Amino acid sequence: MGGQFTLYNSTGLGPVRNIGDNQFNLWQSQPVVLGPSIHRPYWIEATWVDEDGSIFAWYHHEPPGVCGSLPLTAPEIGALISTDGGASFMDLGIILQSGYAPDCSSQNGYFAGGHGDFSVALGRSRKYFYFLFSNYSGPPESQGIAVARLPFERRNNPFGAVEKYYQGDWLEPGIGGNVTAIFPANVIWSRPDADAFWGPSVHWNTYLKSFVMLLNHSCCSPGWPQEGVYISYNRSLAEPANWTTPVKILDGVGWYPQVLGLGGNGTDKQAGRVARLYVGGTSNWELQFEEEATPVMPAGQKY
Repeated sequence: MGGQFTLYNSTGLGPVRNIGDNQFNLWQSQPVVLGPSIHRPYWIEATWVDEDGSIFAWYHHEPPGVCGSLPLTAPEIGALISTDGGASFMDLGIILQSGYAPDCSSQNGYFAGGHGDFSVALGRSRKYFYFLFSNYSGPPESQGIAVARLPFERRNNPFGAVEKYYQGDWLEPGIGGNVTAIFPANVIWSRPDADAFWGPSVHWNTYLKSFVMLLNHSCCSPGWPQEGVYISYNRSLAEPANWTTPVKILDGVGWYPQVLGLGGNGTDKQAGRVARLYVGGTSNWELQFEEEATPVMPAGQKY
C-alpha cells in the first residue's frame, strides 16, 4: 500500500502491522489499534485494500469462558475496517458463527466448537469474497473445511450478508446457519483422536490460472498435533465441490502454512510460478509450481 509492503502478524496480545520494502526487508512494526469492541482476543487473518484506500480485514476471535473454568473456547469470525492506512481498525462485528452449542466435553485441548482459522479470497468476477474456514461444530459431515461468501457490495456492512455453503447451495445464514464441509473430518474434533484438515490459506496463482489452498492436517491424538501440510487446487471459488483431493507436501513442520508471492504484485493473495512458503510465520522454503499443478520442492534446499 502506498508503494510499501505491509504485513500483519497476530498473537494473543493483538495484531502487529509491519511495514517495509518487501517481505524480506520489514523495517517498522507497531501494534494495531482496535476501536471499541468486545471481541478480544482477536487475530487478523485476511485483508483487502479497497480502491479508496480503505482496508478491510477479517479476524478470528476466541471468546473466553464458553465452558466456564475449562480452558476451551469456540471461535468466531468478525470483520474490521480501517480508514487510516491500517494503523487502527473499527470493529464491524461477528459475521460467521456456529449455530451449535459448545461441546464442553471436547478433548482436542483447545476448541469446544465454533468457526475460525480461515482465509478470505475475492472471486475472479469480484462479486463475492469467499471465506474458507475451519468448522469445529455440528454433525460429522459438517466438521472440517467449510465455505461461505460475502457479496462484494456489502463489504462495508457485512452483518447478515454472509451466506454459508450447504448441500450445494448458498442459502444458510452466516450467523447460526448450517454448513457442508468440502473436506469433512475423518474423526470429529471433540474426540481425543481428532483427524481433520484445518486452517486453509488460499491464493490465486497466476502461473497455474488457479486458486491454491494450503492446509494443516491434525491427527490423531490430543493437543492438535500436526501430521503434515497439504495442497489443493480449484479454478473457481464459486464451485466449492471442485477442490482437488489434498496432497501432502511437507512432513514434520508446525502450523499455519502460507504462500507469499514474489515481485511487486506478490502477496498472500497472489503468487506466480515461484513463491515463498511460510510455516508459522517463518519461510525456510521456496515453492515452485508446475503446469500439471504439482508443487515441486527442490530436494535438500532451504533458504
